[in-house]
Amino acid sequence: MVHISKLAACLAAFGFAIAAPVEPTTADTASDIEVAEERAIPLGLAQAWKRGYVGTALTIRDDPIEQYIVQSPYDFDSITPENAMKWDATEPANNTFTFTDADLYANFSKTYNKQLRCHNLVWHSQLPNWVSQGGFDNATLISVMENHIKNLAGRYKDVCTYWDVVNEALNEDGTYRQSVWYTTIGEAYLPMAFRLAKKYSPKSKLFYNDYNIEQGAKALGAQRIVKLIQSYGVQIDGVGSQAHLTSEPTASSGNSVAPDYKTLAATLKGFTDLNVDVAYTELDVRFYTPATPAKLRVQADVYRRVTRSCVNNKRCVGITLWGVSDKYSWIPGVFPAEGAALAWDENFQKKPAYNAMLNVLSNTNKK
Repeated sequence: MVHISKLAACLAAFGFAIAAPVEPTTADTASDIEVAEERAIPLGLAQAWKRGYVGTALTIRDDPIEQYIVQSPYDFDSITPENAMKWDATEPANNTFTFTDADLYANFSKTYNKQLRCHNLVWHSQLPNWVSQGGFDNATLISVMENHIKNLAGRYKDVCTYWDVVNEALNEDGTYRQSVWYTTIGEAYLPMAFRLAKKYSPKSKLFYNDYNIEQGAKALGAQRIVKLIQSYGVQIDGVGSQAHLTSEPTASSGNSVAPDYKTLAATLKGFTDLNVDVAYTELDVRFYTPATPAKLRVQADVYRRVTRSCVNNKRCVGITLWGVSDKYSWIPGVFPAEGAALAWDENFQKKPAYNAMLNVLSNTNKK
């Protein structure tokens, strides 16, 4: 818990204000919202959009500004644990489970009334060597997968609104990634994982999640996965498009840029035509740093059209940003010289990208 004097000092330094440590009453909160609505003043991203959620990836740490933004009801009503529910964090050794960190996020979601988008159950990355290099045969690896899903999804079955069941199963050309799951079990591991997730977390919405599926061959590969799972008679509720995008040509993007609105909308429709929901699950928009006013304007336009494509599709259930502030973004550590990808800068000042999202979400409710 953040000490109130420390929080007040930090918030004041960044242009926020906080009164004495008195919890607002329900009447006070309702009054504030009514005044804002009467004046058409949106309170934040989440409260501007009535139909879907707006979320953020979260690492719980000692940063009171970041935690204040996430904890408040204004901008975010959903969280995704950034790393705490991945395999290496929850089952580092065979049948040895550690849930201390994951429990923090489950409790956080309850305390601050957030949806919990749980991430993830089956992935080729952040996988302990005992799994990836265990040399298991087909039957044994299926048993390993079931035990993991049983313990992890089962533990949080009452708090995970969504699960990213399988993450990043595709190559860039839409073919299957040669992961330990695919090379040992074959493509059947996908419907198996979804069947097990449904068994052990029956109330959660179950998603396939991947990056670079906003257009092209990889999007078609993700459609193929949906059809495969459905062909087994197994439930899949949606597709998560990570949307790690670029607003200008960069080395990491192969000199490509984010798709235009028409392409984004058509890709979402390609998924929803298969009778599944869609969501943007890890949105950020990078460019070569340092940021300039011109670069920030172009970035804001990408945020705008991504948001529009979601709100204009009735089966797009939400948008998750992959973090709050550029201060903690993963991008500079992975893609040198690129970054500034989020909606708040390193000093927690809202960027044009934030205002672009807010404008689209606010206007959606007037239609």
